[in-house]
Amino acid sequence: MDPYAVKRRGLMYVLSSPSGAGKSTIARAILDRDAGITMSVSATTRPKRPGEKAGKDYQFIDLTEFNLMVNRQEFFEYAKVFDNYYGTPAAPVRAELEAGRDVLFDIDWQGTQQLAERAREDLVRVFILPPSMIELEHRLETRAQDSAEVVARRMAKAADEMTHYAEYDYIIINYDVEASVSEALAILKAERLRRDRQVGLGEFVKGLRQGQ
Repeated sequence: MDPYAVKRRGLMYVLSSPSGAGKSTIARAILDRDAGITMSVSATTRPKRPGEKAGKDYQFIDLTEFNLMVNRQEFFEYAKVFDNYYGTPAAPVRAELEAGRDVLFDIDWQGTQQLAERAREDLVRVFILPPSMIELEHRLETRAQDSAEVVARRMAKAADEMTHYAEYDYIIINYDVEASVSEALAILKAERLRRDRQVGLGEFVKGLRQGQ
């Protein structure tokens, strides 16, 4: 019997957190350690940051093109965050799922709600919390990407974002990055084994019963 006879539809693995709580660091570690998952590349109207690459980190587009994509219903989800727009193009995600590959999303609670409305059966939602607000502010300040004004805005927004934790399937409190990465990978592995994700399982079991 073919040991790989049971095929699997891919899943959409969502990581959300307040800015600075560690989701992007955890996401990069998952991609480095698991060859079966790929990153969803969002489109955004915000300017490119130092070190970012177009097409890899984001698709950087202007507001006119973003609005055209919205009108053509080409996004799985989209939202406005801090005066910029972000969205997930649907076509490349669907292609990955149908090929049995998992897709990783680094998006906020608004985007996650929209994904749940459109593709709940494919969705696994993980929310990452900081160990404390003091630590969250420290991380935002030490990464030196934003001005003091932007850090203050992100801290104010974090309190609201964290109220949405109950909409997620799993919660990780990011005391330690390495431990959090291990927990996120364990969730991913367990979700891949869910019975309803394994296409053709009935036929596989039928073959077992026939002695194949």
